[in-house]
Amino acid sequence: MTAYRALATTAASPGAAVLIMLTAMLVFTVNDTVGKWLTSSYSISQLVLFRGVIGLVILAPLLRGVGVRALFAVERPWTMVLRAILTMVDTFAFYYAVSYLPLADVMTYFLAAPIYVAALAPLVLGEQVGWRRWSAIAVGFAGVLVALEPSGQMFTLPALASIIGSMAYGFMLLSARTLKATPGITLIFWQTAVSAIVGLALAPVYWSTPQVGDLPALCTLGVLGMLAHVLVNWAFKLADASVVAPLQYTQLFWAIVFGWLVFGDFPSPPKFIGAGLIIAAGLYIFFRERSLNKLVREASVNG
Repeated sequence: MTAYRALATTAASPGAAVLIMLTAMLVFTVNDTVGKWLTSSYSISQLVLFRGVIGLVILAPLLRGVGVRALFAVERPWTMVLRAILTMVDTFAFYYAVSYLPLADVMTYFLAAPIYVAALAPLVLGEQVGWRRWSAIAVGFAGVLVALEPSGQMFTLPALASIIGSMAYGFMLLSARTLKATPGITLIFWQTAVSAIVGLALAPVYWSTPQVGDLPALCTLGVLGMLAHVLVNWAFKLADASVVAPLQYTQLFWAIVFGWLVFGDFPSPPKFIGAGLIIAAGLYIFFRERSLNKLVREASVNG
């Protein structure tokens, strides 16, 4: 923990933040690639179990500085419960989808999560959304439809799982806006703990004895997943969100690369077009919200 704080203070610059965020997106995608490879031999519940247990082991030293009491000091307990449920839906849907679909296809659907957040913000948070952002939301939804490659077979179970998982992830992002006073380490702990508990409950039902050679890969799910979360949090501490947040879309590039190299998959033209629309809409929504928030802050200061 001390070393982490030292690095955070010595490397506090936008350039370092960009490098750290890009590394985080690469680590996330490597982790997803390992997960997709393991779904051919092990149940999703086993993957969730290993990911949760190993994640808790890694978190343990970091939790010393927080204290057990702080982990239960949550301002909205039921929101935290909902967030944990959404995390499970997101995780199970993702692993189910990648066991049938190319990694880049699933990543394309999940990149639509910020668009769902923008669409649901007026209903859930009471935020005002103007015609510009509604137009961007419509473009994003059009991108999802294009990526689905409209046909009589477009709504397959894996594709639906991807969309449901990305919506769950979007709701999880929304919940974070109502838990601003909760430390990030607390949020990560409960997400990880619930994964371990659910995995422990379901894994015995669908258990396949792990091969010795697969144990490093199974453990990697927890190690790389936790490392990526730490890197993302670090990047956001070093630079403004406008610098690092758009870099999340580089995951699609890595998904295409690893999907092609490891599994021999390559996205079809409609997937590229749909992904382009989704990314363009997501970036517009992000920078539009940032611009409006800046205007509101300036008005409050001047007023």
